Parts: sequence; C-alpha cells; structure tokens
Amino acid sequence: MTVATPPVTTPPEVNPHYTPGAEKLLAAASELFYREGIHAVGVDAIAAAAGVTKKTLYDRFGSKEALAVAYLRGRDARWREHLERELALQPPGSVERILAVFDVSGRWAISDSSKGCSAINARAEMDDSAHPIALEAIRQKKWMREVFARLCQEAAVRDTDRVANTLMLLYEGALVTVGMETFADPFAAGRAAAAAILAAAV
Repeated sequence: MTVATPPVTTPPEVNPHYTPGAEKLLAAASELFYREGIHAVGVDAIAAAAGVTKKTLYDRFGSKEALAVAYLRGRDARWREHLERELALQPPGSVERILAVFDVSGRWAISDSSKGCSAINARAEMDDSAHPIALEAIRQKKWMREVFARLCQEAAVRDTDRVANTLMLLYEGALVTVGMETFADPFAAGRAAAAAILAAAV
C-alpha cells in the first residue's frame, strides 16, 4: 500500500540574498543574539561588532527586530539543510530514519547549539506570541513537528499524529535539557524512548 506524504503546512522561509555588508551584520548579530540573548544586545553593539554604522544596519534590515528574525531564519536554514542531508543517508520509509533525527540533533547540539535551541531561547524572550520573533520561532517548531509526521507516515507508523506529537515532545525536551545541562546526552535518552514508542507502533 502506498502511504501518502502529509502536506507541509508550515514551509520554511526562503532566505534572501544579502549584500556583503548585510552578511557581516547578520553574522555579527547572530553570534551576539545566540550568546547573549536578543533583548540584551543593542544595535550599537551589533554595528560595532560588524564594523559598520547603525545607519547601515537600518538601511539593510530596517530594524533590530527584522535582523533578529533573519538570525533565526539563518540558523533554521542551516539546520534544515543539514538534517535533510543526514536523513537522506538512512533507508527511506524506515524507523531508522525517524530515530536518526535524535542522532543528528545530538551531534548538532555539540557543534552548533551549546546554549540550546535558538528558537526556544528567542520565544522565551517574547511576551507576545504575535510578535514577529515569536511567530518565527513558532513556525520553525511547527515545521519540525511536520517532519516527524512525514517520517512516521512514510514508515507506516500507526496513529501518526499521536506518535509525531510524542516524538516532538521528546525532541523538544532534549533540546531544553541541552541548554539547561540537566544531564549528559539527552538526545540518547530521547532516542531510546522514541525507539520503544515506535516499536509498539509499527
């Protein structure tokens, strides 16, 4: 029986082509935002780190808010490309491909996310869920949940939505645990729990 792939209702944003000056600003802002937090970093610090004027920042991005959204989208784009490339190495329609999300995320956390998930961190700074920064963080999480749903459907997992929701909870819990340093290797723990859930659902 052919398993239909669920539609992607939260497509990734397309990143624009930036000028060299904008690239310098975005690189500087990305490092500062991730290390220190969005609210804690001012436009003066970003401009100084990039070696440009504040006018250049506003000319290229319009506002600190827009620059923060670009920062989140840039990190998300790199993660999506890396994840899809790694998942392509696993057998199509397999449970191994689902579990590989935890393996890939665990390695990524060591190399690129020592302070936890940038989207979670950014959302925690926003009181208003309708704020553009919060909306971007939420969009990224909805997309990730749809990845789990797609992989589960391709692997003919029963009760796809329920299992995808549970896997997303395990994944998010591991991300938060990385940032909080509650215990070592949370993605391995999440993977083990996911394997047990999937074994009962295929």
